[in-house]
Amino acid sequence: MGKLGISIYPERSTFEKDKAYLDLAHKYGFKRVFTSLLQIKEDKEKVLAEFKAVVDYANSLDMEVMVDINPALFEQLEISYDDLSFFDKMGAYGVRLDLGFTGAEEAKMTRNPYGIKIEINMSQGTNYVDNIMSYSPNTDNLLGSHNFYPHRYSGLGFDHFMYCTKKFKKYNLNTMAFVNSHDATFGPWPTQDGLCSLEEHRDLEISTQVKHLKLIGGIDDILVGNAYASEAELAAMADAFNAPEPTLKVVAYKDITDAEHKCLFDSEHSYRGDKSDYILRSTMTRVWYADKEFPAHNTVDITRGDVLIDNVGYGQYKGETQIALKEMKNDGRVNVVGRISDDELFLLGYLKPWSGFKMLEVK
Repeated sequence: MGKLGISIYPERSTFEKDKAYLDLAHKYGFKRVFTSLLQIKEDKEKVLAEFKAVVDYANSLDMEVMVDINPALFEQLEISYDDLSFFDKMGAYGVRLDLGFTGAEEAKMTRNPYGIKIEINMSQGTNYVDNIMSYSPNTDNLLGSHNFYPHRYSGLGFDHFMYCTKKFKKYNLNTMAFVNSHDATFGPWPTQDGLCSLEEHRDLEISTQVKHLKLIGGIDDILVGNAYASEAELAAMADAFNAPEPTLKVVAYKDITDAEHKCLFDSEHSYRGDKSDYILRSTMTRVWYADKEFPAHNTVDITRGDVLIDNVGYGQYKGETQIALKEMKNDGRVNVVGRISDDELFLLGYLKPWSGFKMLEVK
């Protein structure tokens, strides 16, 4: 089972605010914490003391803190890759290498005596992980995580994201990606247009980003990249992440009948296995609501994403729920009762035959 997580940036906030955010995330079952030590500009001891206070508090909530570092920081702190005692003293669960070494060093780091996890960058698309694997790492201590991208249009394209993810899943390594909060206001740098791994996620609701990552598979852990996500966002993330099946947002039309409303929103839907190119069929509603009336109304021509219910004119199909996958002519036997919300229309491409789903009414 994967984990949810948040990101905190102690040097850009206060201990009290970070503590309150950790409490909130803990309330919703979040386990992971990402934080970065990419640069220390002020007094080293002061920065590290503030940092350790936050890590200690997260540990007291049984959360796992991953510290993002780069090779320059190793030099600045006078620590070496073959002695990770510094991070053990700090209480870190692991270190994320923003920039890696040659492969041999990472493998050696995974064999550290403290059991500290080593998380490497998944987004490069090189043979970096294959190289590390050739040096016999302890794979229990080797994790991967995608980068996040504060610059609009600089995030990962979907195909590249999947290509990189598969390279890691081939070795059964734990994987992670970042999603973007719209209520958060900062990240590790002054400039940010949100902090997500996939560019196509940047403007989507946080729950939709999570649903997408769950539907495509291959990503174990999902973290909010920016701080601070709102309580509503954390709750929505937890709902989407822990749901046994995805929920699609649907805008119902004004003339929808009570029986049609029940078909859509009071039913567990199942994508029928003998799939069609034109419609995604959820057939059981015609059995469950066989005694209901389904008179013809709103029998307009159909576009992709329309939510449909066969009316009385379709005989034994009366009451069957469908989602349109293509444009179709309507001969009067199909009621167009709503639409998949525009921002979730793309999720239709990831639903698989025999999978279950639910519909959630949105305005």
